[in-house]
Amino acid sequence: MINRYFCILFSFILIMGCAATSDISRTLPADINSAEKFNEQGNDFFVKGQYELAMIEYKKAISVFPDFAKAHSNLGYTHFEMRQYDQAIAEFTKAINCNPQYAKAFNNRGLVYFSTGEYDRAIHDYNKAIEIDPELAKPYDNRGIIYMLTGDREKACSDFVRACELGECSTYKMLKKDGLCNLNYLAMAKVH
Repeated sequence: MINRYFCILFSFILIMGCAATSDISRTLPADINSAEKFNEQGNDFFVKGQYELAMIEYKKAISVFPDFAKAHSNLGYTHFEMRQYDQAIAEFTKAINCNPQYAKAFNNRGLVYFSTGEYDRAIHDYNKAIEIDPELAKPYDNRGIIYMLTGDREKACSDFVRACELGECSTYKMLKKDGLCNLNYLAMAKVH
C-alpha cells in the first residue's frame, strides 16, 4: 500500500516537474547565447557601416529569440541609419513591447520622430526614457535640441547641463563656446 502511494506521489511530482519545466522553456529562448552571438555579430557589421549584413545578423538573433528587445532595437537603429524610418519605428516599438523598461529603445524611437519632424512624439519618448532611466544622458541632450529648435532656451539649457553632468557634453560645450545659454545655466554644470 505504501509503495503504491509512493509511486502515485512520485508520478505526480514527475508530471508536475515536467509541466513546470515546459512552462519555463516557453518563456526563455532555446539558446540565448546564440541570439547574443548573432546580435554581437550584427554590432560588428554595424560599426563597419555594413548595414545590410548587420540586419541579417539582428534578424537571426530575433529568429532565435523573438522577444530579444536589444536585437529589435539594434535592427531599428540600422533602419534609422538607412533612413528607413517606418521600419525603424516598427522595430523600436517591438523592442519596447518586449521590454517596456528599455529606456534606450524609447530614446532611439524619439530620434526617428525627431528626424521626421514629429517633435511632440519625440519629446514624449525622451520623457519616457528619462522616467525609466534618469541617469541616461542622451535623452536629455536630444530633448534639449528640440527645446532649442522650438525656442524654449531655458528648458534646452537645463537639459544640456543635465546631459553634461551625466557625461554627454558635446552639445553643452558647443553652446558654451557660442554663448547660446546664459551663464546661470552653464554655472550649474559640473564640467566646464
